[in-house]
Amino acid sequence: MASSRPTPDAGIRRRPKDRKAQIARASAEAFSRFGYHAVSMEAIASRVGISATALYRHYPSKYDLFRDAVLALGEQLVGCTAFADGAQPGAETLQRLTSAITDTALANRESGGLYRWEARFLRGDDQATLNGQMRTVNRRIQLSLLAVRPELSSRQLWMLSSSMLSVIGSIVDHHAKLPAAHIRVVLNEIAAAISAADVPDLSTGSATERQRRGPAGVDPSKYEALLTESVRLFNRKGYRDTTMEEIAAAIGMPTSGIYRYITGKNDILAAIYRRAADRLSSEASSILGAVRDPEEALTGLIDAYVKRSFDHPELAYVYYTERVNMAPADQKILRNLQRATVESWVRLLTEIRTDWTVGQARFAVHAAMALVIDVGRLVHYDNSVESRVAVSRLLDLTLLGRYRLRATLPAR
Repeated sequence: MASSRPTPDAGIRRRPKDRKAQIARASAEAFSRFGYHAVSMEAIASRVGISATALYRHYPSKYDLFRDAVLALGEQLVGCTAFADGAQPGAETLQRLTSAITDTALANRESGGLYRWEARFLRGDDQATLNGQMRTVNRRIQLSLLAVRPELSSRQLWMLSSSMLSVIGSIVDHHAKLPAAHIRVVLNEIAAAISAADVPDLSTGSATERQRRGPAGVDPSKYEALLTESVRLFNRKGYRDTTMEEIAAAIGMPTSGIYRYITGKNDILAAIYRRAADRLSSEASSILGAVRDPEEALTGLIDAYVKRSFDHPELAYVYYTERVNMAPADQKILRNLQRATVESWVRLLTEIRTDWTVGQARFAVHAAMALVIDVGRLVHYDNSVESRVAVSRLLDLTLLGRYRLRATLPAR
């Protein structure tokens, strides 16, 4: 009769060999989805299927876990482009770089928002390390760009490499579905078009040729002032670190007075987003109602979107960085509003770009919207005709695949 006595190893749960990798993946996805402040060590431990005590044996604090997750993503970008150091700079290497970065972005789509939007919470030397990683990736792209286009200045190279990375990185900003092969095609096509873009050297030009954006005046309406000053503070300090007392002081009223308009800080965030979405929708309706030609309508939407982003740069950044702090119901409303805006662009784009599927057009529209934010930040939202036209032309290439005809520059 066979013995039923358990073997010495029976019942013992052995730690998986890839436990560290499991923790890294789970933490990166959690921080990316919910934001740094909203994630706890206990929540990450639960995702991995271990106790918080076990997690603390690997990482002494949430910040240590967060730092390693962000820098690991940056290191993947450095690693996937390392071949360029031993390759001949030029068009072929540039194409290989684009493909490698796209593949890495696709592999990390659920966690890429961590380095894209949450990395602002890195401290001191850790932020410097991430900046160094991104400089390495940009320099590798720029070296091949320069081999193909030796006339480019350093500033132009930075605009082009940053724009190419923005297009690829845009896939972490939304949840549109498409087979990976189709995503690669559209992103690589857009990146190639941007690599050939004619962009101005915005470091040149006299002060009189540029319209510097000064601080906008506070709206006399207390409610409008409340929204205006809140978004400025959220942009500068972050939603979590901005207090109601600071908001009240910015608009010159006691803290108790704010509650005549809203019930809490989360209401302010929701109101800011809804107001912006309503105005964008109204603007789009006016353009679409007045223009019948699809290309003319789409370019009208492009110019209006760029102008609004440069007029109110804090809002665009706060939208991407702080939306994780909204209540779930408000997040759903915001997603529906954004989806309606994107789909109005997609409908026009598919009439113009018959070579793209609806899904590919959707990824292109998201890439265009990301470009406005990323290039705008690169030029510090210098609200000049030159800057706005430069960004609009990049969007032309992203969506149309070519430049539109421009009779005159838009009014300042």
